[in-house]
Amino acid sequence: MTKGKLVEYLDDYLKIDSVKDRSQNGLQVDGATKVEKVAVAVDACLDTIREAGSWGADMLIVHHGLFWGREERITGVMYQRIAALVGSETCLYAAHLPLDCHPEVGNNVELVRLLGLRGETPFAKYGGVDIGFIATPAGNLSRDELVDKVSDVLESKAEVLPFGPEKVERIGVISGSAADYAAEAREHGCDTLLTGETSHVAYHLAKESQINLVYAGHYASETVGVKALGEHLAKQFSLKCEFIAAPTGY
Repeated sequence: MTKGKLVEYLDDYLKIDSVKDRSQNGLQVDGATKVEKVAVAVDACLDTIREAGSWGADMLIVHHGLFWGREERITGVMYQRIAALVGSETCLYAAHLPLDCHPEVGNNVELVRLLGLRGETPFAKYGGVDIGFIATPAGNLSRDELVDKVSDVLESKAEVLPFGPEKVERIGVISGSAADYAAEAREHGCDTLLTGETSHVAYHLAKESQINLVYAGHYASETVGVKALGEHLAKQFSLKCEFIAAPTGY
């Protein structure tokens, strides 16, 4: 299909204008005019860009793009990344918060689905939209069982600040860096918040909110959305889609 039609579809499907975001969502770097191969990745880093080019991708779709609402000098690392994209004629498309909150292929709804949870009640408003979901276990679930399940599903080492009850009954799910939503999650009746990473400040916030804070890694928690989007595009348009892994350990 043409690049223009794919970009138009992505803009509409992901509703990239529906949320205020620091990321300049949408097509960030131009390239090939026709798209047959689509690579998806969490980050637009040199490793993913080069691997996408080596694979022959016509477009690389990422969660974390290159441009974040400020003027950039095309020097140093930025030059290397853009030069690699231009050299392989690989288009770069970014979807940050619109992919977090998407009701079908978003990071958070995918985490709910993969963990076998149910409910999917939107919460955690940011930029005018709810970016997270509240879900419940299908049966009895302990805090430790949830941590083990998250580790298995995301193939990462999930950890927990165990300040809530041992039995988990209501879970707030927000991928990436959302530990500061612990108090809001507690206000919504959650006993547990699942996110990507924590912080020094979040420790006291979780403790004083008396909530379990489960964190599985920023990167790991945001692999699921781009994978789901790639699968969607493969089915929708018979495109060849490939996930490019570039874990950071964080």
